[in-house]
Amino acid sequence: MDITTAAADLAKNLITVCAQDASGRTVERRDLRRDAFLAWLRRLPPGCVVGMEACSAAHYWAREMAAMGLIPRIMAAEFVQPFRKSRAGKNDRNDAEAIAIAVREANMRFVPVKSVEQQARLARHRVREGWKEERTALGNRIRGLLAEFGVVIPKSQAALGRALAEALHDERLPEAARELVRESREHLEVLGHRIAHCDHAIGLACKGDPATTRLRELCGVGPTVADAAVATIGDARVFRNGRQFAAWLGITPRQFSSGGVTRLGGITRRGDVYLRTLLIQGARSALKSARHQAPERASRLQQWIVQLHARVGYQKTLVAIANKNARVIWALLARDETYNPEAWKAYQH
Repeated sequence: MDITTAAADLAKNLITVCAQDASGRTVERRDLRRDAFLAWLRRLPPGCVVGMEACSAAHYWAREMAAMGLIPRIMAAEFVQPFRKSRAGKNDRNDAEAIAIAVREANMRFVPVKSVEQQARLARHRVREGWKEERTALGNRIRGLLAEFGVVIPKSQAALGRALAEALHDERLPEAARELVRESREHLEVLGHRIAHCDHAIGLACKGDPATTRLRELCGVGPTVADAAVATIGDARVFRNGRQFAAWLGITPRQFSSGGVTRLGGITRRGDVYLRTLLIQGARSALKSARHQAPERASRLQQWIVQLHARVGYQKTLVAIANKNARVIWALLARDETYNPEAWKAYQH
């Protein structure tokens, strides 16, 4: 059996595989448990290409496959979907066959395989985001409960902390409600300490990393953005240019073009949601700084930001700044360069 391409539809316990020969004919289909899947991988010939959809376990399996001499390929699920024979007949076996067909496409785009070190760094960011969401949810919940007793709390975390401290002695609240306020306040403090600890750990990681140090020279790129970018991208040379990297992040416009007429819409919002969100948040800081800078002291980039804001408005300016920062980040990482805000002068005549 001459297997040249294989595919795996990954799941927690049951993994469906599909193997094809050099002509693209399916020669094997199986539903395997995790241990049986590992044994099956070891029987594949060295150099066999194994396709998978991007999911929580894909990078782990890709590293295992690479250690066995196989060639792992991870694809976005949206790129695999058109190769499934029937939209109505979605099941694990059809999905595995679609992955096997998609991975053979010459122009297919693949997700870079993350190392253990990258995923360890990203784990800190994922946990930090989870605690932030938990803190926000708890704050909203306690605001809603206290509103039933006539206690209205503003939106900010600082206002919430002050209001909870006052609510502990508010006679409008029954003792049972004050006890809930006390417990919620303690939980919010714990979450705040954990988030602060993550921020501190991210800052320490940035200090010892030359790549993040270079990225932090950009306006709107702080320790969190720089650390997330380095951990997410890994080897930036897998992208041909900065535009492809920006498209991977989902901050390039959608196209509705036909007949030679170009029509651009909003950004695609595809790709890495977390890193794209961080770049947008950093763009808010860059825009605020540029607008408050005295015109005679503003850099060329800040002048561009202010002019763009006056022309296209707030939201589009944020996206433009994030897009520009993404392209510069790619250039700094792919070319191992240091950011030079005066580089544009070299092209002036």
